[in-house]
Amino acid sequence: MPVQTETFAHTLKGRDVYVQSQTGTGKTAAFLVTIFQRMAHQEPDRRTKALIIAPTRELAVQIEAEALLLGRYLDIRIGCFYGGVTYAKQEKLLQAGLDIIIGTPGRLIDFNQQGKINFHDIGSLVIDEADRLFDMGFLPDLRRILKKLPPREERLTMLFSATLDYRVRELAWEYMNDPAEIEIHSEQVTVDGITQELYHVGCEEKMSLLLGLLNRDKPDNALIFTNTKHMAVEVAKRLELNGYPCEYIMGDLPQQQRLKVIEGIKSKQIRFLVATDVAARGLHIDDLSLVVNYDLPADAENYVHRIGRTARAGKTGKAVSLACDRFVYGLEAIEAYIKRKLPIMWPDSELFAPDKSAGKRLNIERPPRRDDRQRDGRKGRTGAGRSSKPRQTARSADGRRAPASPASQRPRTEASKEQKSLRAMSDEERIAYYRSKYGESFEPSAQAEASVPMQPAAKSSARKRRPGRAKPKSGSAVPAQQSPVQHKPPVCADYGVPAKSLFRRILDFFK
Repeated sequence: MPVQTETFAHTLKGRDVYVQSQTGTGKTAAFLVTIFQRMAHQEPDRRTKALIIAPTRELAVQIEAEALLLGRYLDIRIGCFYGGVTYAKQEKLLQAGLDIIIGTPGRLIDFNQQGKINFHDIGSLVIDEADRLFDMGFLPDLRRILKKLPPREERLTMLFSATLDYRVRELAWEYMNDPAEIEIHSEQVTVDGITQELYHVGCEEKMSLLLGLLNRDKPDNALIFTNTKHMAVEVAKRLELNGYPCEYIMGDLPQQQRLKVIEGIKSKQIRFLVATDVAARGLHIDDLSLVVNYDLPADAENYVHRIGRTARAGKTGKAVSLACDRFVYGLEAIEAYIKRKLPIMWPDSELFAPDKSAGKRLNIERPPRRDDRQRDGRKGRTGAGRSSKPRQTARSADGRRAPASPASQRPRTEASKEQKSLRAMSDEERIAYYRSKYGESFEPSAQAEASVPMQPAAKSSARKRRPGRAKPKSGSAVPAQQSPVQHKPPVCADYGVPAKSLFRRILDFFK
């Protein structure tokens, strides 16, 4: 392959390289053969180790499989390290001793902090899919690993990327020793062997059109991409309801399940796979017939990586994109990036197949959103301050509401009981009661003894108070509501209602 020819011309002489080449052109074999060649000319007891850093677990596992295939007759021990699985099995590999270490940045740093991986023994370094490492936020971890490696003059460094932007070039200048720049130019960014088609369709007709395309082309296997995890699950379930056994893969799946699905699609046990962009890079499937962009990607580069899963290693394939009214806005950036117009195909009515899942409710579990979790933690309507259990009403056999039992009735408050007893007292008994409660300083006016029955302040809200009336103090007595008179309402000797302005009364009214 051209990328291998250019790479070997420098790496076999011991010179660093940073390489840009489109997907599916044999970059993995380029650095693996270089590592095997260097180790074959070293003594086993003086052999330096090689470190290969990959952005995703799937890519790390695939590099390991390719290394085991190419080096099956070599006395070279290979191990792969990534997160999402237990440490026990990977620790046994380190105890046995390894020559080539493949892994993701996070797990490599964990083992280095535990003293189980020594970065000072690395003689060959490979950074694969460097642009993807930057996009996933691994640059700080990558710099942390590079600072612990031997000096750049004492190791061979190979950097591979689908694009050589300024971030990749800056990293090469900082941590590589006079690297040779290799760019495999192509008139087209995408592989020539991919037949591309574009269909403009409404969101509600996408599933029907997808079923029609699968029924027309009858592919041996297909990889269907969506932009969201929820949509990946929904598309997979709808395909199953229409008679297409399907699996889905996303970043939230456990690592063991993700590896099982990938092995299934590679071994042809799984024909149809729905995936997010987690499978857009590094996933190699032999003889993949069809790639479907159920959702047009927002990033133009992801379009190239998606359709690059087919027509690999000089083979041919087909890529179909469905441009709906929601994601059609990314079409212009995609065509500008690949420097060509996507061929537009106009579907006829016969291409739309009936969707058996239309109108059916799918049981798709959705994790609680952040605002839902925050709302549940507050006190109030849905928080912990009130019970979330629904109120249950007793009903009789005929469905009518049964009368509540005395035990379930709301008990009267002490203030309401006291108020009822005061209404039954005479004026003299009521005055004697207030003297015993508030002391001998209590002296009601003559009008109060004759016309205004005094009552203690009951529990009330601001809406029930009259405008201008001050909020009574707890435990104090206030006069009951009376008919309009010319004199001021009587009050206790130690309690008074201050006069308020008209503006203040209007404010209290609206409060």
